[in-house]
Amino acid sequence: MKLEDLTIKKFAEGLRKKEFFAEEVTQAYLDRIEKYDGEIGAYLHVMNDAALAQAKIVDGKIAKGEELGALAGVPLAIKDNMLITGVPATAGSKMLEHHVGVYDATVIKKLKEEGAVFLGKTNMDEFAMGSSTENSAYQKTKNPRDLSRVPGGSSGGSAAAVAGDMAMGAFGSDTGGSIRQPAGFCGVVGLKPTYGAVSRYGLIAMASSLDQIGPFAKTVEDAAMLFRATAGYDKFDATSVNLPYDDEVTHVHEREVKQMTVGLPKEYFIDGLEPEVKSAMDNVIATIKGLGVKVKEISLPHTAHALSCYYIIMPAEVSSNLARFDGIRYAKVASVERGSHNLAELYKKNRHTGFGAEVKRRIMLGTFVLSSGYYDAYYSQAQKVRAMIKNDFDEAFRDVDMILTPVSPTRPFKFGEKANDPLAMYLSDIFTIPANLAGVPAISIPVRSAKSASSPRESASLPIGFQLIGKHFREEDILSLGRMYEAA
Repeated sequence: MKLEDLTIKKFAEGLRKKEFFAEEVTQAYLDRIEKYDGEIGAYLHVMNDAALAQAKIVDGKIAKGEELGALAGVPLAIKDNMLITGVPATAGSKMLEHHVGVYDATVIKKLKEEGAVFLGKTNMDEFAMGSSTENSAYQKTKNPRDLSRVPGGSSGGSAAAVAGDMAMGAFGSDTGGSIRQPAGFCGVVGLKPTYGAVSRYGLIAMASSLDQIGPFAKTVEDAAMLFRATAGYDKFDATSVNLPYDDEVTHVHEREVKQMTVGLPKEYFIDGLEPEVKSAMDNVIATIKGLGVKVKEISLPHTAHALSCYYIIMPAEVSSNLARFDGIRYAKVASVERGSHNLAELYKKNRHTGFGAEVKRRIMLGTFVLSSGYYDAYYSQAQKVRAMIKNDFDEAFRDVDMILTPVSPTRPFKFGEKANDPLAMYLSDIFTIPANLAGVPAISIPVRSAKSASSPRESASLPIGFQLIGKHFREEDILSLGRMYEAA
């Protein structure tokens, strides 16, 4: 059994034909995690016994001839900011070092209903704040394609688990690019659904108006299957939309896509692109034209302000959401009670010990922009710019059906290369942030060179991803074109 060749679609077919057992495939992944993850560091917590128990249940249903869910037996990795009952949930922070989930996130509940197997919880930038997974309080995750380079962030552990064949698929969260950027860096597929398409209940919040849960996979088809299983309305999430996704989202609508137009925003194809990224984008555009899809240059004029806008709105929401973490509720940070003369001093010591440098930076920035005298000057203005950015997309989608851009201006960078320069790190997400501000769906797909077209995850020496952005709740458009590109 070659795990690197096993997609969710192939696994589902083989399992139902009884070519293998769910338990033996799960064990194979656990063995690979034990062998390689000490070097890569994708997982914070491996659920050996629980995973095998879940797989045995699936095998039992097959033996009895019972109906199986679409993801029955599929071994998945889960980012460590999603709650699973009885399993640690640290969000990559010492603040939650001893925290254990007391209920299942809605996404987890839906995956359990489908019969999915959870291999473990993956490493991440602390509270999802970062673009390299260097901000984790526990370990640095390495890029399986080049161990000297970062896997991207904040969902770097989930991306590395799939890229390193230590999970068949994975889930992460995307606030400003935290699924798409690591997917691009690791050479896998990463989907950020429309805001409201997937419930956020049970996700440890970073910035509530921007966060969205989505899948990592080896192929676009696999990503579509994972998305289909988790999308839909949830009464526990007031922002989720009552718009049920049917099986059409997993089908290729080739005839419809060939009648569509793909927009190329001139603000994204700039001189700051690495030459390799520029060349890769040219190849992707040529391939899409070869599919018979029309391509048109467009403008998203307020894109230049997206990064500044994001780094006002996001920290403001961070300062609000993280106020609940005081080192007393959820889990104790450390035994610092002695020497604390009052509650305020105890809170101060706990937060000093529990939060890392990047989290403190964003909390302070967010508190500042919300403070008296600065709210109107910064936060209020940023919300107006956000509305203008959303309007840019609305106007563009009058003329085009999808938008194609790079995922990142660079290929994966080396450890420490941007760690001491926050602005340089923030610029890693410059092409992904606008989709979060507008709430539209977007997917990262690995660029393939002609010489490596036999493998959906192979490209040149370092992975490069391209991004397809769709209209609200039109995931099936970008998923269809993505699968057509993979098959081209």
